[in-house]
Amino acid sequence: MIVSEIFRSLQGEGLNQGRPCTFIRLAGCNLQCAWCDTPYAREGGEEMSVTEVLDQVWLLNGKHICITGGEPLLQREEVLELLKKFSIHGYNVEIETNGTRDFREMQTYASICMDVKCPSSGERSDIRLLPFISRRDCVKFVVADEDDLFYARAVMAGREIRGEVFISPVEGCDYHAIADYIVEENLPVRFQVQLHKILGVK
Repeated sequence: MIVSEIFRSLQGEGLNQGRPCTFIRLAGCNLQCAWCDTPYAREGGEEMSVTEVLDQVWLLNGKHICITGGEPLLQREEVLELLKKFSIHGYNVEIETNGTRDFREMQTYASICMDVKCPSSGERSDIRLLPFISRRDCVKFVVADEDDLFYARAVMAGREIRGEVFISPVEGCDYHAIADYIVEENLPVRFQVQLHKILGVK
């Protein structure tokens, strides 16, 4: 598998925000979001076997794992093999995905955080995947402006989402306006500022 980096940090977003976590960032992405914060992971990376990844994760300690990218599900077969190994050894794994690839076969072994792309990103997710989100998964809308909020609201109104939903503002946009909109419209979401941006860590 092609790995961009493996490192320890705090989980900055989603259901496990604030937890110490080992990140496996896979290289390669099928999107080019306008506000992507890891453009270096779109290409390059190091070829590693599943065993080599497991060994490096073991050395870093900790049982919570986040597989991210790039878009990790572009390396579906390798990720599935890795998940099965993690399951045997008792790791708790989540996958961050851009919602363009079917994640259902991964859900036996990992929770899913589906990042639904809003208009400001310049990209689109496959919202037909949203009904497959389970109660142990979550959905994230990264929003920059009112148009993004309108889009997120329309998606939530048109699709059943069983997992928790987060609204996360793009760094540098008007956080207060987004928070006010959520409160005024009583959206069934949790407002979440990206913790890793505040702390200045990966």
